[in-house]
Order: sequence, then C-alpha cells, then structure tokens
Amino acid sequence: MSAIDLNARASSTFAQKLADTQALLKQAALDYAPPNDGAEPRITLACSLGAEDMVLAHLVNSLQLNIDIFVLETGQLHAETLALLERLQANSRAPVKVYKPVQEVAVQFVEREGKDAMYKSIALRKACCGIRKMEPLGRALTGKDAWITGLRREQSGARAEVPSIDRNDSKVKYNPLADWTWGDVWHYIAQNKVDYNPLHDQFFPSIGCAPCTRAISLGEEFRAGRWWWEDEAAKECGLHVPK
Repeated sequence: MSAIDLNARASSTFAQKLADTQALLKQAALDYAPPNDGAEPRITLACSLGAEDMVLAHLVNSLQLNIDIFVLETGQLHAETLALLERLQANSRAPVKVYKPVQEVAVQFVEREGKDAMYKSIALRKACCGIRKMEPLGRALTGKDAWITGLRREQSGARAEVPSIDRNDSKVKYNPLADWTWGDVWHYIAQNKVDYNPLHDQFFPSIGCAPCTRAISLGEEFRAGRWWWEDEAAKECGLHVPK
C-alpha cells in the first residue's frame, strides 16, 4: 500500500487551510521581495525533500512566487532522497540551491570519531548535525531575512506550539503548514500529483540522514524513526531549535 493510499485523508477544514497557506506564501513573497531588479528574494524555502516540503515546493512553483528553494545535502542522504533532489532541480520553476558540509571538516570528524559516531553519544550526534546541517544552513540563510519550513504542530510534542509566523529569532520563520494534518499533506500530494520520496511508501514518515532514520511500526510516534536510540526530548538536530 502506498503512502497516498494509507494517509490521504483531508480534514474537514482542508479547503480553508489551503487558502490560508496560499495567502501566507503570497504575502511572504511580497514582504520579502528582491530590493531591486536582478537581486535575489530575501526569503527562501528550506526543503528537506520530505512530504511537507515537497508540498511547499509545489505551492511555490504553482503560484509562481518569487521564492527560491534550498536543500541541505548532508553527504549522508538515502539514494532515494538524492534521486528526488535531482528531479526537483530538473522540474522546479524556482531555483533550487544545494548546500553541502565543508568536505574537509566532515572527513576529519569521521576520521577522528568514526563513521558511527552519532550512535556513541548525543554530543557526538549533535556535532555531526552541526557539521552536516547547521553550518550549511547558516550559509543558505546568509543574505535572507526570512525562511519557510514544513513544520507542523502534529509532528511531535516539541513542535505542538509551532506558530504560522515565528518572529522569535533573527530571521522570521514561516510555517505555512503548521495546522495541517498528515492526512492533509497526503491529500494535497494525491490531488496535485506531487512527486515524493518513495521511502514514504516504506513507512518512513520523517526522513533525514540514512544512519539516523528508520521505518516506524504501527502505533509509533511520527518521529520515532529519527535518532531512535536517543531520549525523546533530544530529537532535534538544531535546525528548528530557537536560539
């Protein structure tokens, strides 16, 4: 059974949620438009290539918004994720920029701590995330005043209070899908034939780096497959932790 067959169930208020999301994205694109012709927009979409972010990329493209897209290619992504990245780059109207870790730093970390360092301690796992995600994120957001993410309140307890617009950091963060359900996400994917990662069909609802992601079983929490060996409270890489 595909992820669409399993999950595509729109909530009763889906039409209003979609209209609100579209309006929010349009306003964000206007508020952070390029300062002059030829300049880049001052807002960007962080695309993890997961289901939520593929929905947002589709919305940005279908609405023809002046918002660019970036992907953090950590050097540890699944083959399926890399293939989806290639398809997104080939088909996206909006430019898709790819940011990778500094190769020398990543290599030195593996040589020093081992390729399985993330399993040894939370500190080492977060150090790996710092090299492969946080530092590239800093480069991706340089020159931007705002960014867009696929965070949803339903994803985890740590995200239960996610606002549609978060002004608590130096850069404004838009979360246009904050009140969408997982069923809403897949309903949109089904209705609009949005490309998605085939790992979702193998019970990977949340997909990160290959060593740190597994499939989940029936009844497990949405993000149970991320850093499954750690305490639930630690399960963030830092990308969405307030400074």
